[in-house]
Amino acid sequence: MRIRLPTLIAILALTSLPLHAAAPETFYYTLDNGLRIIVRPDHRAPVAVAQIWYQVGSSYEEEGITGISHLLEHLMFKGTPAYPEGAFAQIISDNGGIQNAFTSTDFTVYYEELEARRLPLAFALEADRMRNLIFNEEELATEKEIVSEERRLRTEDNPVARMFERFNVVANAASPYRTPIIGWMGDIQNYNYADIKTWYDDWYAPNNAIIVVVGDVEANAVYKLAEHYFGKIPASTQLPTKDIPSIKRPGEVPPLGERTVNINIPAILPYVYLGYNVPVVNTANEPWEPYALDVLVGILDGGSSARLTKELVRDQALATELGAGYNPFDRLDTLLIFGGIPGKDHTTEELEAALREQVARLQSTPVSTEELQRVKNQVVADEIYARDSLTQQALQIGSLASVGLEPELADKYVDHINAITAEQVQQVASRYLVNDRLTVGILNPQPINTEANL
Repeated sequence: MRIRLPTLIAILALTSLPLHAAAPETFYYTLDNGLRIIVRPDHRAPVAVAQIWYQVGSSYEEEGITGISHLLEHLMFKGTPAYPEGAFAQIISDNGGIQNAFTSTDFTVYYEELEARRLPLAFALEADRMRNLIFNEEELATEKEIVSEERRLRTEDNPVARMFERFNVVANAASPYRTPIIGWMGDIQNYNYADIKTWYDDWYAPNNAIIVVVGDVEANAVYKLAEHYFGKIPASTQLPTKDIPSIKRPGEVPPLGERTVNINIPAILPYVYLGYNVPVVNTANEPWEPYALDVLVGILDGGSSARLTKELVRDQALATELGAGYNPFDRLDTLLIFGGIPGKDHTTEELEAALREQVARLQSTPVSTEELQRVKNQVVADEIYARDSLTQQALQIGSLASVGLEPELADKYVDHINAITAEQVQQVASRYLVNDRLTVGILNPQPINTEANL
């Protein structure tokens, strides 16, 4: 499996068109209040996907209010004077659509999928809650308990997730990506009404939002709809003075040397993480480097014939589960991660050594022509499937635009991957997969006290 850890970002994996296909036409507009609209007509079915991307997530948060973007996402369904709690979801459902939302490190997204002629309905509802959200102290207290329980179930009661959270803090010592999306428990339980209201007023504004529509629509008609529903909403005056984390280029923060995190918690199985601090498209000194790193991940973890699965799982049984991940389209420098469970009768030390050996091999020996072509073929195949999904197209566009990249990069992705050589893969392995950039995380299982849970 080729994933990015944590797995939420896998939803946003970016691919592009095969070389022989023409890129779909995409239209761009900006309202006077700063709202950006991106439209990609796709007339294969009479449906549309509408997404609104707010350019704020956990990497924008300060200590003391970690997780506030995620909690606000929950509160956005509490209603407005025009549409009380529950009305939003009911209206979309009554019109045959679906709606939901998610928060990430760099953005918070709300979306509707519905029959194309009902797009005005989605715009009316989203425009209303962009500025008219209402909630009270009692509702905030309830939602804080819900999110606290979500954290207990997904993180604190999940040994690997709990271990990854601590590993991530150490590996991202100089980066805002160390902040967990759900937030730290102490912060979740101590938000007050003013904290949430200020976050909403500052960030939920047209000049911090991007609307993406993909489907059976006409671009100019979508622009006029956006102007009608969103055009009178005032821009936030706080955004220009907000202390937004700047893009960090490699070399600004000197490497700290190899770091090791040993996590001793109740668990059944051990786990190993290796994470290297690496550049992304936004920060790389050489524009080809992120694509070479992405190919490198594909060489190691791009299906059943990739090196990690074939050699360490099947041939040597050193691991029962093993994966690698990297997102070249993050906003800031990120992690290239290996993670897995040692096989029966094998230790975390053995698995760590085997992963280091895989890295050393990439550094010393160029990958074969066959391996390189396998990864490139897989990228094209993935894109063919991705283009069948309106939602995936919209996610590609919105995730790029939200981190300051041009959405056209998605349409050039295959070209960039196909241009990568074996020598370039070897170069990035030697340049970035080095001990000074490495953090090792080890989960050492401790006895599970079942009586304490009775």
